[in-house]
Amino acid sequence: MTLKRLRVLLKPCLPSFAFLIVIASIQSCGSYKQNIMFVPRDSLSFSKMARTVEANYVIKSNDRLSLRVYTQNGERIIDPEFELSENVKNIENARPQLDYQVLKDGRVKLPMVGTLQLADLTLNEAEKYLQEKYATYYTEPFVNLRFINKRVIVLGNSKGQVVPLENENTKISEILALTQAVDNDAKAQNIRLIRDNEMFEIDFSSLQGYLKSDHIVQSGDIIYVEPIRRPFNEFFRDNGPIVSIVTSVLSLIVVIISLNSD
Repeated sequence: MTLKRLRVLLKPCLPSFAFLIVIASIQSCGSYKQNIMFVPRDSLSFSKMARTVEANYVIKSNDRLSLRVYTQNGERIIDPEFELSENVKNIENARPQLDYQVLKDGRVKLPMVGTLQLADLTLNEAEKYLQEKYATYYTEPFVNLRFINKRVIVLGNSKGQVVPLENENTKISEILALTQAVDNDAKAQNIRLIRDNEMFEIDFSSLQGYLKSDHIVQSGDIIYVEPIRRPFNEFFRDNGPIVSIVTSVLSLIVVIISLNSD
């Protein structure tokens, strides 16, 4: 087959290849937003978030608690003279790491003291209560109680992280800093917080927006940081094989036409 004949055969294909690229571009533009989450539609809209007053977490049903009990008012924890350090280390390694679930009725089954009602108590109140109970068995007991299920979910630009709430009264800005969710690929002006059945709009792009939006998070909150979309890059990422084939064929056609013109 001569080059002239081949050029005649391939020339009608050029519009088809161009059409294929256009169709792929349109599909890409329509699909690259599919991973945008929590877009308000119909009757769902942004609510106005009331500023949460600082408060201590209270124990609720289905919470999970970690419990440690020490004697002599926790002398082994402090050990200023380093007389017990090696023994404490061995004891801590040998002690099983258990957690205890709060039942629906607010009770918790604990070693030695049995099932106790702890719901609606803060950790500090529950610790004092348990110290009284364990005083029957230990001399000057020191109780350390912690939540292990209080957490916030961060989605979007951070690729998804679950952040344990180790400190009470943690603010949104602290969660964003811990997860590094707001970077050059994130929209600081388009952050959403989902709490129960409500959604709140957060704008950290200005000082005014920060002062207005930096609220205390609650366990179970979902924070979504919308990523910046780059359609051109995402088009080539999603349609790389097609673009590669089309480019190769077009390059071949151009070379053949060039050789024939010579």
